[in-house]
Amino acid sequence: MSSTNKLKEYAAHFPTVEIDTSFYAIQPERNIVKWLRDTPDTFQFVVKAYQGMTGHLRGDIPFANKQEMFHAFIQSIKPIRTSNKLAMVLFQFPPWFACTKENVTYLKWCREQMGDFDVALEFRNRTWFSGEFYDKTLAFMKAENWIHSIVDEPQAGERSIPTVLHPTDSKKTLIRLHGRNVHGWNKPSSGDNWRDVRYLYRYNEEELLEWKQHIQKLQEQTETIYMLFNNNSGGDAADNAKMMLNLLDISYDGLAEKQLSLFSDIEER
Repeated sequence: MSSTNKLKEYAAHFPTVEIDTSFYAIQPERNIVKWLRDTPDTFQFVVKAYQGMTGHLRGDIPFANKQEMFHAFIQSIKPIRTSNKLAMVLFQFPPWFACTKENVTYLKWCREQMGDFDVALEFRNRTWFSGEFYDKTLAFMKAENWIHSIVDEPQAGERSIPTVLHPTDSKKTLIRLHGRNVHGWNKPSSGDNWRDVRYLYRYNEEELLEWKQHIQKLQEQTETIYMLFNNNSGGDAADNAKMMLNLLDISYDGLAEKQLSLFSDIEER
């Protein structure tokens, strides 16, 4: 269907979504207003932090300084929080963001800039959960009020991290499933199809049953779990999410009304 109506239809099936466009550019008010209008009252957004805030942006940031950049981002998402639809802001750091004293200091600074917003933290560099840093990283996240973004991703060396089933916030935990395409994970971020290759993966039932067990354990330590499938390049994310809902025997109240079925003409025959 057209992109204009896609979120409305999505909100009839799922209660939360990740805003990825905020990573590439701080969003104008008109976009935020439309997203809020197109979703029911209980819908929740996980907003990805702007790439200049997480060190992905190569070259100079398009702001006078970092403080101005954070301020602009926060102002852009305030309407989402005012509407009670902001689940959290996700800071996903790049593979070259290793566990160093300088980067720990920057994480503290980021957390201060975000004030009382709920913020999640996700790494892409294995050093944060290697050896002596494993426990220290989790303790730091808990002390600094970072929500742990627990991942399922290819185990492909230094540029990937293991699945660490340890919440750092008693109220919220984020799970992001990126697929297990080892070959595509370390493909250079250049060319036209690197993203399509990286996230091309479909979880089978056995793999999702593993996550059912994980979730049951995590529920003992955290109140609300947000689970997002990022294996979307082949159109598998929504199907896998539906499979997960069935395995967990979950149904939601307060979803949007379903639009006219794309297959209604077939169903009527």
